[in-house]
Amino acid sequence: MTEFKSPKPNEASGAPDLTVVLVNYNTAHLFDRLFSTLNTATRNLVVQTILVDNASADDSVAILRSNYPAVELIENHDNVGFARANNQALPLVRGRYVLLLNTDAFMAPDTLQKTLSFMQAHPRCGVLGVKLVNDNGVLQPSCRYFPTPWNTFLSATGLTKFFPNSRPIDDMSWDHAAVRKCDWVPGCFYLTRRDVIERVGLFDPRFFLYYEEVDHCREVKGDGWEVVYYPFTQVVHIGGESAKSEGTKLTDVGRQISAVQLESELLYFRKHHGRFGLAVAVFLSTCADIASICKGLIRSNQARRAAASRHLTNVFHILTKTRMATRATR
Repeated sequence: MTEFKSPKPNEASGAPDLTVVLVNYNTAHLFDRLFSTLNTATRNLVVQTILVDNASADDSVAILRSNYPAVELIENHDNVGFARANNQALPLVRGRYVLLLNTDAFMAPDTLQKTLSFMQAHPRCGVLGVKLVNDNGVLQPSCRYFPTPWNTFLSATGLTKFFPNSRPIDDMSWDHAAVRKCDWVPGCFYLTRRDVIERVGLFDPRFFLYYEEVDHCREVKGDGWEVVYYPFTQVVHIGGESAKSEGTKLTDVGRQISAVQLESELLYFRKHHGRFGLAVAVFLSTCADIASICKGLIRSNQARRAAASRHLTNVFHILTKTRMATRATR
């Protein structure tokens, strides 16, 4: 693959090659590693970096202003969520390409050069994701199918193996060493074009957290662009660092995250599958929860029964609060 080449200044009016957008919530402890890997990866590129701070309770803002003055800072006084925070950066974006990067995602030195070269060589690629690994090198789901009421139900019940043509959301049984067109890629490393954002926008602000990139990839593909997984570099993604910083019991944090994820899931199904699709999703989810409660009773597994009962209650509670998944609660 040819090396990424910046256009001549008169062709781009002095615009940066890339704008990197970061959303931060209590992850100041990651800044040294984050900006070290970012600086290494952006060598020979003209890069604009924007960070949106979602009312962090740690020293994030002070550290940024003191140690990273070149970073353009947007300081929120409330946590507005991931989608809305990314959207806030759009009026400041000047790059021809835009990278949404999590503060707990650390690029390899060659990541940007390779991915920007690919985007330059493939003008119909609207969104690009890369191989994601844990800190210990274990592969994470990096290239996914769109969720549907059916494949979500199969995943929740463990029945996916009996339906080989069901296209599970996090299918891992394929060659991760090959370029692959896909439905969507995770938002921890989400490379797109300013042209794409100008045509279809960025994230639906109703998604506080989760499903915002799924929804956006549907819009991108609907506008005729491709979503692509690129395997020839990797990003280390830790995950869960903002939640750990809350100072709340991990079980309580997990329940809060589950409720947020469930709300986003219902909003997504209503938006893209309509009232009937939402009804199917709720019916299948209810069946899965009842089956899990019954298994818990048979096996005297109180934790399983409690989790399924809580999920079942949350589904109908969220449906009520969101007016049948037509509006967000946050």
